[in-house]
Amino acid sequence: MPPARRTPLSRDRILHAAIKLADRHGLDALSMRKLATTLKVEAMSLYNHVANKDELLDGMVDVVIGEITRPTPGGDWRAAMRARAHSALAVMTAHPWAPMLVVSRIIVGPNMLAYIDATLGTLREAGLSWHETDRAWHTMDNYIYGFATQQQNFPVNPDEYAAAAAAYLPMLPVSLYPYMHEMSSHVADGSLDGTLDFAFGLELILDGLERLRTARA
Repeated sequence: MPPARRTPLSRDRILHAAIKLADRHGLDALSMRKLATTLKVEAMSLYNHVANKDELLDGMVDVVIGEITRPTPGGDWRAAMRARAHSALAVMTAHPWAPMLVVSRIIVGPNMLAYIDATLGTLREAGLSWHETDRAWHTMDNYIYGFATQQQNFPVNPDEYAAAAAAYLPMLPVSLYPYMHEMSSHVADGSLDGTLDFAFGLELILDGLERLRTARA
């Protein structure tokens, strides 16, 4: 039997392997050496396709952004932006390392540029000014990436909220913290689930943008 052909090394293969490694073990576990071991190549061969680790990280973010549903300018702007937001949260949840990289790096890959351009176009075609479009875009993204980060790092699991609230009640005397005590009591007895609600905050943002759009129209 002839020996099996090894899949040629490419930038795309490197980026997808790096994403899989970061998904499984976290971004701190990602190094050029470990990535090379995963791909069964010499570490130096990676540099024929990515100049350094910064370029690797930028490329990984751009691939991940390409997984998000882009809005289409000129249609139902609210439905498009809602779909974009839910898709972005799902992608950030699938790649827990991604939110911090997205907000801390300037990415100019083709997926990121197309994603931003489609977002700007959708908001502009909805009737928002450039000033409002700029503010709206950043407000939505701050909410999406902030929510994803909090959701991933929240110290209590949703099925433990009631027990955690009950445990904290003795530290919340009614005389000092009446509203916290009452809300925690509702979480403890199950009448309030206490879970994070992405859709609630998203609709508040969309409602505000709709008021701006209507006022301009």
